[in-house]
Amino acid sequence: MLTSISGRSVVITGASRGIGKGIARLFAQKGARVLLVARDKAQVEVTAADIRSAGGLAVALAGDVSRREDMAKMAEVAIASHGGIDILCCNAGIFPSAKLGEMTPNDWDQVLDVNLKGTFLSVDACLPSLRASGRGRVVVTSSITGPITGFPGWSHYAASKAGQVGFVRTAAIELAPDGVTVNAVLPGNIRTEGVDALGADYVTEMTSAIPQGRLGSVADIAFAVLFLASDEAAFITGQTLVVDGGQVLPESHMALKGLE
Repeated sequence: MLTSISGRSVVITGASRGIGKGIARLFAQKGARVLLVARDKAQVEVTAADIRSAGGLAVALAGDVSRREDMAKMAEVAIASHGGIDILCCNAGIFPSAKLGEMTPNDWDQVLDVNLKGTFLSVDACLPSLRASGRGRVVVTSSITGPITGFPGWSHYAASKAGQVGFVRTAAIELAPDGVTVNAVLPGNIRTEGVDALGADYVTEMTSAIPQGRLGSVADIAFAVLFLASDEAAFITGQTLVVDGGQVLPESHMALKGLE
């Protein structure tokens, strides 16, 4: 049982749906005060209202992680609403598909702006409060795609996710003297609205590549984030935690045939 989450002020970006929504719900269930941030104002407000109706403490804010002014506003609202910032979950991300030869510079910039620059801007805005906390935590939602694996059509996404891991490692060194830890969770294929939108064939093929025989759940990721944000993980920093049901382990599909 983690003992250190109740009463903490937690900021979650990309919190209107999917993994971010699951992270926000879990922290609120554990007694944290959560600020949910997403570009979709209506949806993020619905998500926050759902958390409040379940007895949690939640505030919603519309914001774009790629805009410095929006991230400054995010930090201001968190401080005004919850007295500071103890935990930042950098979860906002996009994954449009575009293969090389078809991808435009705008396609590239859009993904890197949200996924990678958005991580930097989120941390930068919250940094004074995280330092003041004395036990600040930054948990970045990266991916197995980029740091470990690749997938056609996602070279920009893979670059952004690998870049996040590089950011985590150096930020962890810089912020260690302030008691701030910086870690990343690397999800495999998680059953979210975004993955479902890729179609039944994609879901079936990806499930067949996972030794556990299922896609991950949002809760699988949320619990990993919760641990890295806890006092129990205070001596863990600059690390990446793969949560993928063993997806990256087989050298080929042939390695899984003996499991059938």
